[in-house]
Amino acid sequence: MIKEFVKNLEGRLKRPLPGAEAQKLMMPVESINSRFDLNQNNARLGGVLILFYPSDGEIYLPLTQRHDYGGTHGGQVSFPGGKWEEGDLDLEHTALRETSEEIGVNMSDIAVIGRLTDLYIPPSNFRVTPVVGFTEKKPQFNIDPYEVKELVETPLSLLVKKSTVKRKDILVRGSYSLNAPFFDIAGKTVWGATAMMLSELVEVVKELKSNL
Repeated sequence: MIKEFVKNLEGRLKRPLPGAEAQKLMMPVESINSRFDLNQNNARLGGVLILFYPSDGEIYLPLTQRHDYGGTHGGQVSFPGGKWEEGDLDLEHTALRETSEEIGVNMSDIAVIGRLTDLYIPPSNFRVTPVVGFTEKKPQFNIDPYEVKELVETPLSLLVKKSTVKRKDILVRGSYSLNAPFFDIAGKTVWGATAMMLSELVEVVKELKSNL
């Protein structure tokens, strides 16, 4: 099951992607179009991993809930990943390394099949590259309790359901609210940059399903 899906997805990722138009479907109302300007010369670089794996006859991907340390993205649900560091060969390496550090999946067990569209995140001044990969077997996750509060194993079938997308006012850092669409995953609110990257993924997956 996963091999056929990955083969079709890999081929799709080699063609032009939905990009910003798909990302905007999950953009907060108050967000600004400058986040789609990828020529931010002073932006820090980061990589996150969208990791597909089989479990119980379905295709899953892991999300992580951060601890709420009061930072820009504290307490939010996101992909495993982080900032580029000296020594990383490229942003794919960054995404794989951070995934290994955060949730314990060996880099050598992950096959990279492509990327989605980069996204600039104004609050933290990061330009993030979403890397797409898979494992043929369900990983033995081993989360770093300092980096990750909770692992959120997410079935792909849930992401593509219309009912999973909702909207509400979200309180940001306890000081102001944003009216934002979000993915309701296991009762968790997945919004902001992660939701925008997931939105592009969902559009691509729906396109694959319609062509099968």
